[in-house]
Amino acid sequence: MTTIGILGTGNVARALTGGLRKAGHTLIIGSRHAQARTSLRWIADAGARLTDTADAARSADVVVNATPGEHSLALLTSLRRELEGKVLIDTANAVEQGPDGLAARLLHPDTSLAEEIQRAMPRTRVVKTLNTMGPASLMAAPQSLSVPPVAFLSGDDPAAKRTVAGLLGDLGWPSHQVIDLGGIASARVPEAFVLLVRPLIRALGPVPLALSVAR
Repeated sequence: MTTIGILGTGNVARALTGGLRKAGHTLIIGSRHAQARTSLRWIADAGARLTDTADAARSADVVVNATPGEHSLALLTSLRRELEGKVLIDTANAVEQGPDGLAARLLHPDTSLAEEIQRAMPRTRVVKTLNTMGPASLMAAPQSLSVPPVAFLSGDDPAAKRTVAGLLGDLGWPSHQVIDLGGIASARVPEAFVLLVRPLIRALGPVPLALSVAR
């Protein structure tokens, strides 16, 4: 089993912690506000350990970026030393939010958050995945939708992508629902999906959403 550090304590962290703990992995949750333990009781209830972000990154074999995308790059680059050589799973979308709380524009329109992270930390093995669905609970429950969704992988390190694909399997993603898009530059395509969320919600209402590929 793997020791996994999750940076962030929001809905993404909660969903992934539950799914990965059920698969037998050791979970360490890194928070910038690790002293605010009253509001983070769910971490202990899930059998995970709460610590600060640096300790979580340092102690884990694989690290997940579950922080808000607009803050991710600054936080992760501050952990450059702790993340050196490790697999970093980036699940975030870096956007400017509109008044309704939905994405209004991409913060990296000519590239992607994942590419910017990889460029800033060339010795970290970045893999983009799980950023084309919502709510976050779908990340660990892909079978809950009426049509099988897909999870995309983007990254320059083949071994890192195999590791991430294995963890996706632990979260309930069959291998035929995981699509390797290629290098880290391909992350800009699924990251742009977030701009489709507002019109979809306007058309369908606040229903669970994920991408599926018909073939």
